[in-house]
Parts: sequence; structure tokens; C-alpha cells
Amino acid sequence: MNNYRYYIGIDTGVNTGLAVWDAKEKKFVLVDTMMIHQAIGYIEWHLALDGIVLNKNNTFFRVEDARKRKWFGNSGKEKAQGAGSIKRDAKIWEDFLTDNGYNFEMVAPKDNTTKLDEAFFKKLTGWDKRTSKHSRDAAMLVFKK
Repeated sequence: MNNYRYYIGIDTGVNTGLAVWDAKEKKFVLVDTMMIHQAIGYIEWHLALDGIVLNKNNTFFRVEDARKRKWFGNSGKEKAQGAGSIKRDAKIWEDFLTDNGYNFEMVAPKDNTTKLDEAFFKKLTGWDKRTSKHSRDAAMLVFKK
């Protein structure tokens, strides 16, 4: 997986975490939270406007996939419905990446470092802009790849 210039982490959900790691520069280009359609648009258009051209030879995606979650705990009807929408979002990302010929892997939530607080995340990564729990989770999917 170390042959790529850009690694993009995606934390699926209503608030989609999106992080872009530049492996050559060894730094994040982006750590942000947005709606799914904005994240897809960012990948398709905004990065190109910033001079970052993504293609299947220089980009690898890691997407948190709630469909691989095997534990559920005590959750009510609302949480179950929310989990269903996150699973749908994982399928949308899988289809988008497949249709565009990107290299990617769908990652089980248990296989990612999550729930870092903002202060620790800043200290660990050097990213000094504001983050959300979703953007931090996305960033940890690709940090130092």
C-alpha cells in the first residue's frame, strides 16, 4: 500500500469524515467533515482545483465500513435506523470508488483507531485546524500510510 501519493480516509455517516494524507509530503492536505454529496464532490472537483489530481495509480482509499460491524450492544430503534443509513453510505462509497476505478479497501470499524480527542489528535498528527470526531476517525484511517 506504500506505492501511492495520496491516501484518503472516509468515515461514513450523515456527517462524513474526509481526510487526505499526502505520503510524499508526510502531511494532511485535508481533515474535514461534510455531507456525503459534498465529500464526493470534493474528491471529484475541489482537489483538482487545488492542483491535486487523483487517479488509480496515485491514490488509495480506506473507507470505514459499518457493514463489517459485528457488535451492536444496547441500542434502540433510532440507533438501528442510523446504523442502516451508515451501511447505505458505505455501499455508496464502495460503488463510487469501484465505478471510478480507484484502489480501496473497506475497513471494519474495529480495525481503526477512533475516538481520539482533539488535543491528542493535534499533538499526534500536527494538524492544527479544527476537527470533529468524524474527521479525526477518517484521518486515522490513513495517517502515516
